[in-house]
Amino acid sequence: MLREIISNEIFTILLVLCLVLVATAKVLFTKRFNDFVYVLGNFRYLKVYSRELKTIDGFDALLFINLLISSSIFSVFLYQSFVGEIEDIPSFLIKVLIGIAILTLGKTSIERLLGSLFDLENILDFYVFQKMSYKNFIGLLLIPVNFILLFGATPSPIMLQILVLVFLLINCISIAASYKTYQSLIKSNLLYFILYLCTLEISPYLVLYKLFIDYS
Repeated sequence: MLREIISNEIFTILLVLCLVLVATAKVLFTKRFNDFVYVLGNFRYLKVYSRELKTIDGFDALLFINLLISSSIFSVFLYQSFVGEIEDIPSFLIKVLIGIAILTLGKTSIERLLGSLFDLENILDFYVFQKMSYKNFIGLLLIPVNFILLFGATPSPIMLQILVLVFLLINCISIAASYKTYQSLIKSNLLYFILYLCTLEISPYLVLYKLFIDYS
């Protein structure tokens, strides 16, 4: 459990906000939300809703905000378990949230720019949509996880490591699904695909980890 009472109050407010965001998405986009919850085992959601891609998507925006908040809360448990106590939790939350937002949106913008430059808009748009769908699904899972870590079981390093591995596995499933979809294209451009993975899939997480550690 977090030691400071004020910290629990802050997290309670943020978790309620996450629930409001998800509930709003469910009410405004009921059918899409019901399809979305099965995205991990059903490729149908990606195929159907990728056809309705828009520059600004209300459904994805609501779930993305939830992802930012939920990830920031989860990062507090990680930091306090593996690094040390956080003196100013609100400041930490804001910095992590902004960092995740900048990296995610910046990475997405670069991917869309590459799509325009190399005349691969349709492929990269679908790829970005697919990855964000899986990330938003992780954000959905983080809500009950954060509730349990805050009000239930005391977070242990092993428990947190298992959770991180599960989330990484979901992210790997996203990449594997993309590879399967564009297998022939990737095979013929394997070197570029490897460069892409190193530059835009691995390095952002290393940067985020560096910022996370430098906070101490």
